[in-house]
Amino acid sequence: MRIFLTMICVGILCLIGCMDGPKPDQTQINVARAEQSQGESFLAQGNHTAALSKLLEAKKVLKEDPFLLNSLGLAYMGKKRDDLALESFQAALAQKPDFTEAINNKGAVFMRMKRWDEAIAAFNQVLDDILYPTPHFPLSNLGFAYLEKGDFAMAEVYFRKALDMQPWYLTASHGLAQMYMKSNRPEQAIKYLKVCLQRTPDVAILHADMARALEQQGHFHPAKAHWMKVARLSPMRSALAREAEAKLMKIQN
Repeated sequence: MRIFLTMICVGILCLIGCMDGPKPDQTQINVARAEQSQGESFLAQGNHTAALSKLLEAKKVLKEDPFLLNSLGLAYMGKKRDDLALESFQAALAQKPDFTEAINNKGAVFMRMKRWDEAIAAFNQVLDDILYPTPHFPLSNLGFAYLEKGDFAMAEVYFRKALDMQPWYLTASHGLAQMYMKSNRPEQAIKYLKVCLQRTPDVAILHADMARALEQQGHFHPAKAHWMKVARLSPMRSALAREAEAKLMKIQN
């Protein structure tokens, strides 16, 4: 009887082990790779719904592929499902712990979730990879994380490091201007933005920063000229265009 029960248990375990189904053959893998490639192409185009559809199909076969899981996380971010994006990036890192791009993307999700300390830890981990090709990205992200925490000194350090590495990097320039304004130094923001706008006069976000800094000092008429440029340079119906329109209507009234 004991031997019979043991055989039953072994049979059950074998059945459970086979529940995942047979391993995919090469044809299935090739189809999945094609779907992954299509999904990543849609992702690059900003079509997150189509990207998600293709990548989820590919995942049925390539369940543990860290590159597919990373792309899937980006698609979820595009659909504003940060919870699922974080799961995907963590799954990618479970398969490839040194996947720096996935670490950086995980940090970006933490930023969107306002989990600043976890974001800082992720971006610092990215910076530990001396082969990472664009370190000014995590440096700038660190600046924004510290800015949100209200640590203006550390924010300035990282924005400047990003700009030392990549002069005129727009995201870091915008961040540095924001840091000056949030730390109640609008005069420094104006001085810095004048230099930026001399080099890149057709950048809407820099004109918006200049307008805000001028308003912070009570200079509403000069700010109007910059809001007009924001309205002209921003894509229609974008958040920046709507802000400019609201500001201009308020000034006229």
